[in-house]
Amino acid sequence: MEYVNFGKAGVKVSPLALGLGLRGQSDENAAQRLIEHAIDSGINLIDCANIYGPMDDRANIGRSEIILGKAIKRKREDVVITSKVCSHVGQGPNDYGLSRYHYHAGD
Repeated sequence: MEYVNFGKAGVKVSPLALGLGLRGQSDENAAQRLIEHAIDSGINLIDCANIYGPMDDRANIGRSEIILGKAIKRKREDVVITSKVCSHVGQGPNDYGLSRYHYHAGD
């Protein structure tokens, strides 16, 4: 695969990214295998968000990040992860936005 510069960040990424919305996927093991296959195929740019989860169900908020963590356990240095963290993940006053608190909640 031919890689391209990721802006001015000094890293090279695949021109194709894998998005982890998992809107039509209900099987977390299959989703993990999908991620592993993508990485083994040369895709090293993965897009995630704090609200993503299987079947786009609010009950699964954050599950995509957990699945991703399992899939890259031994390959973390081989991938570039982009994420969105602003979305509502709960009803509390700090359960959304771009504050440091919200960004680190759930670590």
